[in-house]
Amino acid sequence: MPKRVTAKEIAQALGISTMTVSRALNNRPNVDEKTRQKVLETARKMGYIPNLIAKSLVLRKTSTIGVVVPEITHSFFPEVVRGIEEVSYQAGYHIILAHTNENAQREISVIHTLISKQVDGLLVSISQSVENFEIYQQVVQRGLPLVFYDRCVKGLGVNCVRLDDRESAAKITRHLIEHGYERIAHISGPQNVLISEMRLKGFKDAVEATGIELDERLIVPGGFHEESGYRAMQQLLALPAGKRPRAVVAVNDPAAFGAMKAILEAGLRIPQDVAIVGFSDDIRAELMVSPLTTIRQNAYEIGRRAALKLIDLIEEKSNSVEEIVIHGELVVRHSCGC
Repeated sequence: MPKRVTAKEIAQALGISTMTVSRALNNRPNVDEKTRQKVLETARKMGYIPNLIAKSLVLRKTSTIGVVVPEITHSFFPEVVRGIEEVSYQAGYHIILAHTNENAQREISVIHTLISKQVDGLLVSISQSVENFEIYQQVVQRGLPLVFYDRCVKGLGVNCVRLDDRESAAKITRHLIEHGYERIAHISGPQNVLISEMRLKGFKDAVEATGIELDERLIVPGGFHEESGYRAMQQLLALPAGKRPRAVVAVNDPAAFGAMKAILEAGLRIPQDVAIVGFSDDIRAELMVSPLTTIRQNAYEIGRRAALKLIDLIEEKSNSVEEIVIHGELVVRHSCGC
């Protein structure tokens, strides 16, 4: 194990007391500024690194935040984490990032690990396979500050920062309807995940408001990734010619990318034969052969607001339970044919 430079060694090098060094390093009073600067400079030259474990035992605070992300293959969650990290750093916290890979059992494991590391609070976006929320009931009962972001859980009395999923899904569906599309399909996400449920409701809201009869065969369960969008689109294209959709609303951009692949492989054109729109404004959306019309989510702002709320809870500046809603923006590109 590498040797750690101690406050005592710094004190010996300067010929002052260990207590004075400790006060200077921890920015405590009763140390004149000249001495403080000399201590800090000597500590830097000697390679001193604070013992955060010992410090946390004294303060009963680790200044760390556990951040749970369901996946990192798409651009949305890395951008959320960027917002979280910026706020956390400015407030004097470090983040411990845990990736669940959309796996419920792995999610339970990483929550236990983060708790065992005595993080001061948790920021969580649940995986698409989670159906039992007992682990989060336990977190609430422990009194550990918790904020959900993007993918939230109802009924636990926990703060949530999310997009206006239902309103945004209705907005992008209305956009298609207003441009003359009638047979519109929806590739949905897992219905145990709240954002999928809300986006499906928004799609239905827009269709039903027009008086167009909703054909349930045009609502196909999918998921949040390219493979599920591809399979769902194949199912839609297998419908009889007169029953196939003329336009498709995908639950998110990756599902839309998979659907676009299936459309092109079938020898069809986008948007001339099938128009398609997504949700999230993935970094690849405008780079597709037919650039994707989508809803732009301000992922950075979602992360920033979630971190601000959690730090307020940790520092007991707030104890209110809020649902903070960030509004999405319609981005029109070629894929909708509008």
